[in-house]
Amino acid sequence: MEALRSVSNVAPPSLFKAHLFKPTFTLSFTHKTPNLAQFSRYKSTSFNVISPSVSTQPDEDIETVDEDEKFDWFCNWYAVMPVCDLDKRAPVGKKVLGLDVVVWWDKNDNEWKVFDDRCPHRLAPLSEGRIDQLGRLQCVYHGWCFGGSGDCKLIPQAPLNGPHVHSSKKACVGVYPSTVQNGIVWFWPNTDPQYKDILTKKKPPYIAEVEDPSFSFKMYNRDIPFGYEVLIENLMDPAHVPYAHHGIMKSTLPR
Repeated sequence: MEALRSVSNVAPPSLFKAHLFKPTFTLSFTHKTPNLAQFSRYKSTSFNVISPSVSTQPDEDIETVDEDEKFDWFCNWYAVMPVCDLDKRAPVGKKVLGLDVVVWWDKNDNEWKVFDDRCPHRLAPLSEGRIDQLGRLQCVYHGWCFGGSGDCKLIPQAPLNGPHVHSSKKACVGVYPSTVQNGIVWFWPNTDPQYKDILTKKKPPYIAEVEDPSFSFKMYNRDIPFGYEVLIENLMDPAHVPYAHHGIMKSTLPR
């Protein structure tokens, strides 16, 4: 209270309020909303400058790439397994790009096939099944049999004189386009029918050294519980070899 009295004695309340609350200056801000219509969507174009005398105008033959275009991981060929690690007498399951697939030998078409590793009946893994006496892929759970086109050939529990329930589209298994190149089974990770003949339009990457007898190489298959980025980092770190692979790989321990 004494402090308040001292303030009121120094200056009248009206003058005190004026100095305390009245702004001493004012700034005027002007904001204009830009016309976004004038900024058209642009495309990035790459070109090479050879010398200052050469025009930097982009070549008409150079393909422009939309900045929003993204790499589609499921529209490319991927290696599944080397043929040397496969057995024509039994299917083999693999996980590629998060997809569970089964590789098996279709003796009727005389080629390796890559299917979705799920029976359409109860989703049992077809890789746990077998190749029956007629060369069909047979599910281990209820014995459903599938041909090389993914069509169901037999449902053992269905009446012989009943409707052909095995011919239903719901009884088919997903088929991935596949081929063998450089001794490796490749597959296209999309079962959409539009990619059925993708091999005629785009082929897997060709590895010339594999076909060259002057090169020495060895193929093997190994499952690892992590992505490719961790593997690449590991392969670029040779300092870990004498320790992490001690006694396994030929290496000299540093002093």
